[in-house]
Amino acid sequence: MLPMHIFLVGMTGGGKSTLGRKLAANLGLRFVDTDQRVCEMMGLSEADIIKQFGEEFYQNAETGVLMGLSAEPPSIVATGGRMPMLKENVKLMQNQGIIIHVEKPLDQLLAEALVRQQGGEDELSHDEIVAQYNRRIGYYRACADHTLDNAHGPVQGLSALTEMVEELA
Repeated sequence: MLPMHIFLVGMTGGGKSTLGRKLAANLGLRFVDTDQRVCEMMGLSEADIIKQFGEEFYQNAETGVLMGLSAEPPSIVATGGRMPMLKENVKLMQNQGIIIHVEKPLDQLLAEALVRQQGGEDELSHDEIVAQYNRRIGYYRACADHTLDNAHGPVQGLSALTEMVEELA
């Protein structure tokens, strides 16, 4: 159905994996989460990989996952939040498919992170999320072929993403 990969980029917590997984299931396509693939290859969590080998190693592993996708059938790909910050990753995504920025407003990202923190999940602090957002948002917007507004919940987000992808197919 798809002539190429669909790459979902955006902030952690923005909905890339949730929407991507549901979209792939609804359309009968494969779903790839690049962070998950790196962790499976290494047998470690993202935090443990970065702690043991460093941020640059992790980024190189993500690039390796993108390179490997060129030999795989088109799929819906949720990318790691830092992936578009490297030019070579952007080039690989541009050469293999369409890039969609899954955008969620900063205030929603902060509110949802607070809820996860209160639930006991390990989260970045308010200031770390703001700093990360400010550091990354320009990269997401610059590389995206399309932008999906994911501010209105997963049902509406999935509907809009499905419509967007069906138009591209």
